[in-house]
Amino acid sequence: MSTVTIKDIARALNISTSTVSRALRGSYEINQETKELVLEYAERLNYRPNPIALSLKENRSRAIGVIVPQIANYFFSQAINGIEAIAYNRGYHVIIFQSQESYEREAANMQQAMDRKVDGLLISLSSETSDVSHLRALQEQGLPIVQFDRVSHELDTTCIVADNFGGAFAATEHLIKAGRQRIAHLTIPPWLSITQERLAGYRAALEQYGLPYDETLVRYGTFGQNETGPMVDELLALPSPPDAFFTASDRLALGCLASLHQRHIAIPDDVSLIGFTNLNAADLLNPALSTVVQPAQEIGQVAVERLIELIEKKQKAAPPSTVKIPTRLIVRESTRSVVHS
Repeated sequence: MSTVTIKDIARALNISTSTVSRALRGSYEINQETKELVLEYAERLNYRPNPIALSLKENRSRAIGVIVPQIANYFFSQAINGIEAIAYNRGYHVIIFQSQESYEREAANMQQAMDRKVDGLLISLSSETSDVSHLRALQEQGLPIVQFDRVSHELDTTCIVADNFGGAFAATEHLIKAGRQRIAHLTIPPWLSITQERLAGYRAALEQYGLPYDETLVRYGTFGQNETGPMVDELLALPSPPDAFFTASDRLALGCLASLHQRHIAIPDDVSLIGFTNLNAADLLNPALSTVVQPAQEIGQVAVERLIELIEKKQKAAPPSTVKIPTRLIVRESTRSVVHS
């Protein structure tokens, strides 16, 4: 099967090779109608840019580095799907690194990405990262960087995030409207941006509905194994124990569900449970888990689009900004209102 070239597309559509090339790159010099015609024809013939030819011509690697804490995390696997789909269509390949929640490994990943001569970097910070000088140094060298999900506002970069505040507010408000008053919040390390934003949404909902914020109901995890059980035990042992649990991650949601089952706490009869999670099996759990869903794939897509815009400096790339993408509350059995007789 012969490889389709830009010349083949130009000949078939009776336009110049330079017009085809610019249309495939999304150049603003080409009108929308021509762009769509070229892209549709290229897709039909399964045209794929030759990365070696492109990198020689443009002095670019056509490679994007992506650093995530963990690919096994369902949120990040969905985000990577979004990143790869857009990058592939734009003629870039993606090199994925895992920091495994380690600052040291994150810094090593960044060096490896530089050694591979990536054109730009997408990063979601590890849970150990509070100092971002390693990223600042790369930015000062001129490497385009876009942060997503877990971000640091100490860096002057574009950040693509879920509306963590809005999602946490909606989850807490839902629990309050279901009649819960002592809502525990199980969350992740306090220095992470997503932790702070979700905690702020939780507090704002309590305040709006006239419920006191009680620090003893908030527990910070470390991404360690089997840590949810002790956190649940401490909370249930309080003089006034919680009647609901709001967890800030997939792992905490599952850990909390398992811990409550093991302790014969009925959900939702005794306590309600809601998670900030992208688990695709949330509706198959027992009980089906109410969740705040993050638009992971869309976050990945928007992040890579902004990064490619930075790399290609098309119409002089937009200045750094924070883009918030809405979350969605899905109510299931685990937070059903219970009328106690």
